Amino acid sequence: MITLQLFSTVGCHLCDMAIEQIKTLSIADQVDLHIVEIGDDDVLVEQYGVRIPVLKFPDNSELNWPFNQNDILQKIASNPVEL
Repeated sequence: MITLQLFSTVGCHLCDMAIEQIKTLSIADQVDLHIVEIGDDDVLVEQYGVRIPVLKFPDNSELNWPFNQNDILQKIASNPVEL
């Protein structure tokens, strides 16, 4: 199981698209997705406000939008954490 964090906010249609990409991955059953609401934290708004959606991996690397399923799968494959 790999845990991913998606930095998002309410009403973000790009974030909705990113969530759909993750939920329909060929390995979706091996992904534990945590959606982080940036609107509740001024530091997160400052850090991610103009970049969301941002997908964060266990090694703390990030994918900035735009990304696709292939980008996500490649990042997971190169991640040192076992599925």
